[in-house]
Amino acid sequence: MMLMTTSDLPLKRIARGKVRDVYEVDADRLLLVATDRVSAYDVVMAEPIPMKGAVLTQVSAWWFRQLEGLVRHHMISAEADDIIARVPALAGHREALLGRAMLCRRGTVFPIECVIRGYLSGSAWREYATSGTLAGEKLPAGLQESGRLDPPIFSPATKAESGHDENITVGRMREILGADVTAELERLTRLVYTKGRDVAAARGIIIADTKFEFGRTKAGEIILIDEVMTPDSSRFWPADGYQPGRPQPSFDKQPLRDWLDVERHAGRWNGDAPAPKLPPEVVDATSKRYLEAYRRLTGDALGLA
Repeated sequence: MMLMTTSDLPLKRIARGKVRDVYEVDADRLLLVATDRVSAYDVVMAEPIPMKGAVLTQVSAWWFRQLEGLVRHHMISAEADDIIARVPALAGHREALLGRAMLCRRGTVFPIECVIRGYLSGSAWREYATSGTLAGEKLPAGLQESGRLDPPIFSPATKAESGHDENITVGRMREILGADVTAELERLTRLVYTKGRDVAAARGIIIADTKFEFGRTKAGEIILIDEVMTPDSSRFWPADGYQPGRPQPSFDKQPLRDWLDVERHAGRWNGDAPAPKLPPEVVDATSKRYLEAYRRLTGDALGLA
């Protein structure tokens, strides 16, 4: 499969994120293309990660299929030949689309990341360990790092164009979106996470936390958009090694983060762009970690043809 750091398709590109390029198909449809770019600590690496874009797109597509009948979503197709049949302008670009492209319904994006935490980790743990709070609101005393939260905590965040998203309270979300929309997005977030948590648990994976995005179509329908419960938008932990009270290994870019941490602590990287050149073994280990996440979750190796 071709490596891709940026896409070049005969459509109008309207956005470029750290990983995805977004194209306008028409007034009602978008094309999302997940490249093999990888970022860590808010810095995009120069080296692509083989198969990463395909893993992100196909994991999302797999989840959208699991969620049929539970929540409305934006996916029309993630199959290259079907996308070309629906958008003839893309004929001749099958290799660039294969595995990594998703044709989607278009909507206006709500400017909030709908984060839900089933376990206390990451930025939530750091804030709790310092002040006993999450987004400034008190949590019960005595919680452990990586400890299970029951019920899960709905923890929205503002969407940052660059840098880190900022955790906010549900009250602040109501001020931004209104009470009715906030309640509906929290309901949908909990519904989707519960389904995902249970499906993943049966496959030996703990989804410790994840974030969802939602949009509204021109007809007023609220739909689940973007990526869904991927290794980039979630913390996937192997259930067989779970032990609260410490950080957990994860099925994502942990090999990359670990290597960057060594470089930073050794004084060879200051944490800003550009990042140091990644050794081939780090690229390979990171690619294998993404592919293993796909295999464990879906039960199949990722095959593209």
